[in-house]
Amino acid sequence: MTNVYKWYKLSRIMYEIKLTLLAKFLTLLIRLVFGCFIPYSADIGKGTVFGYGGIGIVIHSRSKIGMNCIIDQGVTVGGKNKEYQVPVIGDNVYVGAGAKILGPIRIGNNVVIGANAVVTQDVPDNCVVAGVPGKIIKRNININDYRR
Repeated sequence: MTNVYKWYKLSRIMYEIKLTLLAKFLTLLIRLVFGCFIPYSADIGKGTVFGYGGIGIVIHSRSKIGMNCIIDQGVTVGGKNKEYQVPVIGDNVYVGAGAKILGPIRIGNNVVIGANAVVTQDVPDNCVVAGVPGKIIKRNININDYRR
């Protein structure tokens, strides 16, 4: 199966060279083929992987995601009503299945967000977050202990 990140990257390139209509078409194609919403206007770093072909992933159009992140199926990265800012996710972040990252927050580098966690507050570097609402359950982690 093809990689949804490659399709996103192609739509992002079209957007950057001002071929917005083609970028919108590719975003629609991503939605139809992969069952996710990964818009061309989101800033997603190199090496990011969308688990299970990106099924059910929704990313806000102004979100920023760092390099080498793993985002599992069913994840939402989005804003909140009456808030303009959206999440900014650092490098080497693992986001577990079904997790929600909402509002004007920053997720640090080398962070693990557990499955189905709902994160609405900033998370510093090198932490594990789990629960509803998301709470830091471990600090000063080595991200390599948690990556596949």
